[in-house]
Amino acid sequence: MAKKEVNKKILKARRKKRVRAKIFGTAKKPRISVFRSARHLFIQLIDDQKGVTVVSAKDTEIKAGKDKKTDLAFKTGELLGAKAQKLGITEAVFDKSSYQYHGRVKAVADGARKAGLKF
Repeated sequence: MAKKEVNKKILKARRKKRVRAKIFGTAKKPRISVFRSARHLFIQLIDDQKGVTVVSAKDTEIKAGKDKKTDLAFKTGELLGAKAQKLGITEAVFDKSSYQYHGRVKAVADGARKAGLKF
């Protein structure tokens, strides 16, 4: 049983490394990093040249009643896009990390696009 857990972690790390090898954020075009846990969602715009988080958003910033997780992810993406627009950021590169591009991760991307960010 423990061997299977180690393999899952190794495979997830490989997927993340493979995605990050192709993506690099700059000050003009930062990287959108997505982290999702079982309950919450955290998004950051990162300038990899300086190693600095430019803007961040999390789903707990949004007052949501009985919203589904995907609806909340969409709103969080919109919030990140709005914060980025205030700073004059219009373009970004999307880092899905080791997650599949569907569900909450896709909803974040759609929300950020609706707010005006271009990938």
